[in-house]
Amino acid sequence: MSNLTITRVAADDFERYRPGLAELLMDAVRHGASVGFLADMHVSEANALFDRYLPGLHDGSRLLWVAEAGGRVLGSVQLALCQDRNGLNRAEVQKLLVLSSARRRGIARQLMQRMEGEAQELQRGLLYLDTEAGCPAEKFYQAMGYTCIGGMPDYACGPDGVYRANAIYYKTLSRRVS
Repeated sequence: MSNLTITRVAADDFERYRPGLAELLMDAVRHGASVGFLADMHVSEANALFDRYLPGLHDGSRLLWVAEAGGRVLGSVQLALCQDRNGLNRAEVQKLLVLSSARRRGIARQLMQRMEGEAQELQRGLLYLDTEAGCPAEKFYQAMGYTCIGGMPDYACGPDGVYRANAIYYKTLSRRVS
């Protein structure tokens, strides 16, 4: 996608992106994504989630990237940086989302590549995530070089209220030689 821009969102700029991120999250839930909400989700729930994320954006423990074109948020991904002294090499990839109308255009791949590059610059060499077992995202993560290490049954329910297993993935980023 040629006019796509990917931006790491600073905490002070978050409010500019909030409406688009809420639209993105609600679209994902409407299309069956298991991202923590049920089908009757209201925009106030999305905003409450974002309010919980803001302190991490301010203190740098949570990073957020958005993909946009024509002033519209088309996708996003987050990285939660482990703050434990013995885990400063790892981070959790969270809520990779692309609008249903913008899928299959390479947006998710570009978001992941940008996030992984910045994670590497921050010396976060181990990334991990979980997704719904058996969902299309599994093939995507595998193609991005992530390895499945298992999962748990009945981990979370989807928007329809049915509990499903998750699949846990990790990726070790190559170390840069200084």
